[in-house]
Amino acid sequence: MLDNADYTPRLKALYKDSIRAALKEEFGYKNDMQIPALEKIVLNIGCGRAAVKDSKKAKSAQADLTLIAGQKAMTTVAKNSIAGFRVREGMPMGAKVTLRGDRMFEFLDRLITIAMPRIRDFRGVKPSFDGRGNFATGLKEHIVFPEIDFDKVDENWGMDIVITTTADNDAEAKSLLKHFNMPFNA
Repeated sequence: MLDNADYTPRLKALYKDSIRAALKEEFGYKNDMQIPALEKIVLNIGCGRAAVKDSKKAKSAQADLTLIAGQKAMTTVAKNSIAGFRVREGMPMGAKVTLRGDRMFEFLDRLITIAMPRIRDFRGVKPSFDGRGNFATGLKEHIVFPEIDFDKVDENWGMDIVITTTADNDAEAKSLLKHFNMPFNA
């Protein structure tokens, strides 16, 4: 789907057509370059104790994250040895992937419209910003994504999602994500 030269992700078109103008009016920007935009989305799965017991768990997490993201995930390794946790330096501990451009917009669309509504007892995400306009959230189960075949999953992984924006503060970033229909609970 992303290989087609004429194809533009739905949220990218929405951003260009209406969100930019709405943000410019809302915050009174003088220059179009001041308007906040999405920069990247970083996905991370940490295997923890499961990876210590079985090194294949990190490979499984990497394969699942690759399916979810639509691009190859990178294996993360332990930086230090910790004897109490039986972790050795260089041991695979999880996977991560950074999405930019069209893949980033595609993932955000799937996250908001498909994955989040599939979460049990979902009441919205807590607005957790870092003070510089970046948003972080987590999922308890990665199986809410339609790319993951529930029958073939050997273990449910938690997942960190960090959305980096060009916004200067949290209010601008929250407004940007609200225009993308991010379901905030507060």
